[in-house]
Order: sequence, then structure tokens, then C-alpha cells
Amino acid sequence: MEPHYGTVPLFPGAEALPELDIPQPGRQNRLSVLVRLLLLLPHFVVLAVLSVVTFFAVVAGWFAALLLGRLPAPVERYLAGFLGYDTRVNASAMLLTGRYPPFELGEPMGCPVRVRVRVQQSVHLNRPAVLFRLLLVIPAALVEVVATAGWWAVSALSWLVVLFLGRMPLPLFEATAAVLRYRMRLGAYVLLLSPAYPKRLFGDQSAPDAVVGTIAGPSATRPLFLGTGAKVLVGAFLVLGLVGGAANSSRYGADGSAAVQASLPGF
Repeated sequence: MEPHYGTVPLFPGAEALPELDIPQPGRQNRLSVLVRLLLLLPHFVVLAVLSVVTFFAVVAGWFAALLLGRLPAPVERYLAGFLGYDTRVNASAMLLTGRYPPFELGEPMGCPVRVRVRVQQSVHLNRPAVLFRLLLVIPAALVEVVATAGWWAVSALSWLVVLFLGRMPLPLFEATAAVLRYRMRLGAYVLLLSPAYPKRLFGDQSAPDAVVGTIAGPSATRPLFLGTGAKVLVGAFLVLGLVGGAANSSRYGADGSAAVQASLPGF
């Protein structure tokens, strides 16, 4: 059985959050970094196609969850696979790993980036929370859109740093992983894979169930502890995203539903 590095037994009543596993930042091939987005173009095309299927799967799952209080197993498996695939592609695009993501919806063997969102049996979903999910998610979706927009605003600089050093500095790695993990948790919530509301953009330091009894292991993000530099970067992402969002809204107007759609994995 695979050891659950970085995990601890949850306190009674503690909420189980979707987790993201990414190893410590290592050296990356500079040529791969140079043309990373070009290399990932086939994955972006596949994600665009799968997004159409995902839309109908979410709609079907939403009606089923209202009736059953859970997702049907086939729908749950597909959505969990889609979320994992989308997260692995984005981890590569954001230079968190130098490994090329496989074209798989399952849990590919040997892939360093893993999403842990499913349990051994389907998660029970609160029907009123399912009914109003798109309204409830708007605050978290806005946070995710702002943080991700802020990251992309400095992505060219991050790309140059990794290209020059051959690896991602730890503060930048932690801040980038925090943004990606929050995006993944938002996706799990919107896709009805988890009843847990997205949280802990600034890391797990304030969460006793993530701090006490931590086991050292290969995952640098489970739990995810952000240093001072990483927290400053996350704050900078939010500020840059807000500034950019304010500039865009003043030109085109703001739409909360558009923010929710933009935050969906693959959409």
C-alpha cells in the first residue's frame, strides 16, 4: 500500500480536502522550458474536446446528485480523471515539474503530479449545496480567477527565471503550487467531486490537522507550507490580478458567471 506522505489522521469532524502531490522542485531541461507551451499544445486540444464532454457530465451529475445525494460512480470516475488530467497539464505549463504529462484520465504510473480527490466510496453531497452550487462558488471562483490572472501576469518573468537557473526557486514553486492547488480544489467543488469549499490559498500553517504529525516524504505540497517569500508572492498575484481585473472590467464590464466559467478546469 502506498504510504500517505505528508498526511495525518483527521481530527474528529475535520473536513477532508482534495490534495495535490508535487515533488520538490528539481532541475529541468532548459530546452523543454523554452518550448513548454508549444509542447503542451496537443494536451490543450485534448482538454478543449474533453471540456465539452465534461459539461454534459456535470449537468447529468448535478441532476443525479439532487436525486441520490451523490454522483453516479461512472460520472464520478470520469470527472475525477478529467480534473487530474487538467491539473497535470497545468502543473507542466506552470513549470512546477519538468515531466511531460501523459495522455491519461486515470492515475498514471510514475507521474509525479497526482490529485487525491476521490475516496473509496462516493462522497455524500448535501442536496441544497448541490442545488445552489454555482451561486455558492462565486466568491471562491473570483479569488481563483484573480490569483491565476496575477500568476500569468508574471509568468514571462517566472519562465525567464526557470530558463536561466534550470529550476524553479523554492518561494516561486510554493506560491505557484498554492495557486494551482486552490484551482484544483475549486474544480473539485464545482465538479461535485468534493463537498469541501476551496480554502488555504496561503498554505496549511494554520491548519492543525495538516501540521501535527507530518511525515517526511516525496510530496512537497501535502501538506503545503508556504515560506514568507511565497506568501508575499501569492499576495502579489492577488494584487496584480485585481489591478488587471479592474482595468478589464472598466473597459468591458464585469460578469460573475463568467468568472465561474473561467475558473472551471479545461473551460
